[in-house]
Amino acid sequence: MQWVSRISAALAALLIVLPAGDTARADTTVDLELVLAVDVSLSMDFEEQRLQRDGYIEALRDPQVISAIQSGLHGRIAITYVEWAGPYSQSTVLPWTVIDGKESAERVAEQLAQAPISRRRMTSISSALIYAGRQFEGSPHRGIRRVIDISGDGPNNSGGPVTPVRDELVERGITINGLPVILRPSQSSWFDISYLDRYYADCVIGGPGAFMIPIRDKSEFATATRQKLILEISGAEPPPRLIPAQYVSEDDKVDCLVGETLWRRYMDGPFRN
Repeated sequence: MQWVSRISAALAALLIVLPAGDTARADTTVDLELVLAVDVSLSMDFEEQRLQRDGYIEALRDPQVISAIQSGLHGRIAITYVEWAGPYSQSTVLPWTVIDGKESAERVAEQLAQAPISRRRMTSISSALIYAGRQFEGSPHRGIRRVIDISGDGPNNSGGPVTPVRDELVERGITINGLPVILRPSQSSWFDISYLDRYYADCVIGGPGAFMIPIRDKSEFATATRQKLILEISGAEPPPRLIPAQYVSEDDKVDCLVGETLWRRYMDGPFRN
């Protein structure tokens, strides 16, 4: 019976190398698996971070968002809420949770309202996307669509380059949408760029139907977040991205390493230790 032992050992080895999520994903079928990846870097002050969190809380309580959820084929979605900053600063605030109506949406909103908000150094969009992508592997749900919804107020300036990570996730069938926060219209610090919306368009978002909605004023956190969630949940075709004509040529594409360049200038500048 030596061959039986060998087969059993091989099967055991196979189970070890299979991602745990592949087994778990058979549990519940949902219309959408959505990772909300929220920037908590120090470049956003506490008021901005509170407005950002409250934008998601209000959106989850919005009747239009709940209607969009219930109008899906299965009438339910699964979401997880993560916070991110530098290369080693990612944490899950809300684990995978199914929302299928007003009561479950209210429970999630209340959990987010009660959870503390982190504040951490650096901005690594690439590491945030890697972390967000891994959440699908451990999801106990099977989504018809998989979306990462990432918000941030600056370009990638640490960890690996963002575009290879974006491209790898898109190849896996994951759509990445963006919520660039542009509250300072001019470059007012070492790491701000005035064209963050173009940076997100060229370097961060990707996949079928990918879109971004820039936030240019504090009053827009709630409305932009609600609009974004409705589009993501419904799977509706987003309105065309409005990019100024002078930027549409290939020569005018954004430098996707601009954040890393700004960081090197900072380190080589007068604040170098």
